[in-house]
Amino acid sequence: MALACLGTPGTTAEFAPADAERLERLVLQDCGSCHGLTRKGGLGPDIRAASLKHWDAADLTDVILDGIPGTAMPPWRPLLSMAEAAWIADYLKQTE
Repeated sequence: MALACLGTPGTTAEFAPADAERLERLVLQDCGSCHGLTRKGGLGPDIRAASLKHWDAADLTDVILDGIPGTAMPPWRPLLSMAEAAWIADYLKQTE
């Protein structure tokens, strides 16, 4: 599901609005299936901005792409590009 990247100012990829909406929907539905539909936690921990403030965006991107061995957090690298994972990391760090 590679999305067309429109540019990469700084470390954050910019996507066309429809692509950003698709990534936001992925966060709400796919991530929400474990982290809760409100991202307050469930099987997985709370992934709202306040809970992720100690995470560096690059490290969070790596967790999204590679998962966390020995936990229920799967690797998303087969389905997401680095730019998509970076967009999701930034989205999570900025969204309550």
